[in-house]
Amino acid sequence: MKARQLISSLSLGLIGLLGMSPRAIALPPPEDIPEEVLQMEIITEAVSPLNGEPLTAAEFAELEAQLTQGRYAPPVSEELQQLIFLLRLRRLINTFSPIPLL
Repeated sequence: MKARQLISSLSLGLIGLLGMSPRAIALPPPEDIPEEVLQMEIITEAVSPLNGEPLTAAEFAELEAQLTQGRYAPPVSEELQQLIFLLRLRRLINTFSPIPLL
């Protein structure tokens, strides 16, 4: 019992000598911005994904709209769709079958 009291008083004494309280050790530095504040911050500047130039929020939104317009691939022929379906079916069967299909 006395050993525990001695150890705890020594550790508290050392912490007191160092000028830190046990709770102050776990706190972040005062210049850190809390994550909650950073999440609520409205971003008004952006960088172009094409060339890295700084953009305003309106320019970035316009560029983003232009980039998303032509993202869909041209339609695939019926033969190619059938082949893709068969390959996916074969892969599904191979996952459950002990003898793989070639």
